[in-house]
Amino acid sequence: MQVLKFGGTSVGKPERMHQVAQLITKDEHSKIVVLSALSGTTNALVSIGESLAKSDKEEAKSKIQALREHYATFIEALFSTSEKAQEAQKMIDEHFEFLLITLKISFNEALNRDILAQGELMSTKLFTLYLEEIGVSAKLLPALEFMRTNEEEEPDLDLISEKLKAILAKENDATIFITQGYICKNHKGEIDNLQRGGSDYTASLVGAAINATEIQIWTDIDGMHNNDPRVVDKTFPIAELSFDEAAELAYFGAKILHPASIWPAQKMGITVRLLNTMQPEAKGTVISTATTSDDVKALAAKDGITAIKIKSSRMLLAYGFLRKVFEIFEKYKTPIDMITTSEVAVSVTIDDDTYLNKILTELEKFGTVEVDKNQTIICVVGNFVAERKGVVNNIFEALTSIPIRMISYGGSRHNISLLTDEGSKVEALKKLNTHLFDL
Repeated sequence: MQVLKFGGTSVGKPERMHQVAQLITKDEHSKIVVLSALSGTTNALVSIGESLAKSDKEEAKSKIQALREHYATFIEALFSTSEKAQEAQKMIDEHFEFLLITLKISFNEALNRDILAQGELMSTKLFTLYLEEIGVSAKLLPALEFMRTNEEEEPDLDLISEKLKAILAKENDATIFITQGYICKNHKGEIDNLQRGGSDYTASLVGAAINATEIQIWTDIDGMHNNDPRVVDKTFPIAELSFDEAAELAYFGAKILHPASIWPAQKMGITVRLLNTMQPEAKGTVISTATTSDDVKALAAKDGITAIKIKSSRMLLAYGFLRKVFEIFEKYKTPIDMITTSEVAVSVTIDDDTYLNKILTELEKFGTVEVDKNQTIICVVGNFVAERKGVVNNIFEALTSIPIRMISYGGSRHNISLLTDEGSKVEALKKLNTHLFDL
């Protein structure tokens, strides 16, 4: 069985949903199809929740009505028969009745998660009804019946596998299943989610849970590119990547793939393909245990980074100093991206500054603390990059005019990371593109 995930842009217009139906029925493979919400829906639901949070019921009502009108227009173009269009409209009305009910009750975070779940619930039901209209036999597989997170808010893969296999065992006749990305239930049994971009994560978890033959991630770009095509003119799709290379790129800013979505597939050794809904004939990118060369594969950039330097000639070399520093970040559940040390200072970077002030207050007990905000991590990824002669020299030749705040080299066999200010990012990516790929 294959797992195919389609993002919001892939189902964001009626004609694209028609195309997805063609893609999933072009062969006889059994498959689970994971859908995101229609493009723009999650942002609209987030905005509705924000209005409710500040008790602006009229603003929230206006936003709900605007979204409802969008779905009414979508339904008109999606279906060709009045019977299915009416059935779809009735279903959508039920979801919007729920959203209107939220105007009358107290807002809290649990309710907000219920609101955010509506996008995927509606897109999958619409798509299943459309498949019925065109004579395709498909079974709706509610993610809330099997997708679970544990007390640490991490997916419980063993429980997901157990529940999903039990459900599939009862559906011997079905070959196409439709399910929701992003949404799940937490350990309390409440509706929750896998955070933004979580549909990729859902697809990988589902693939690992059933030991799928392949996981396909369909988006609006033809695979993972060697550089950011939004800011660099000359880029190209990468034919093959190893899991480790893909994980580095996803974590450090390649937007095509959710950072967390690699490990479930890697754990089970399941090949992942990144494909383009708009150009289904394009080869895309294959991610697997294999790697094809020792070359530099790609660049990625991660914005919104804060660099923190703790300078302490008295304590840095003392036994347990670094442990005490790291415990502060652990206390506030703030991951560290990069770290460098010297005899008198240690520098780290974080991408979540929610608890920055509290972290700084505790770090100041150890010495002088300096903070640089609005930084960017630029990551050079490949196979054995750190062992390939000349790569580092080429990187620094390219960046002679770029201010470099930190360098991480040797921590991974697949990446070299550099920290610069956000204003220098585009120039740095372009210069690296020229020096490393002759583009």
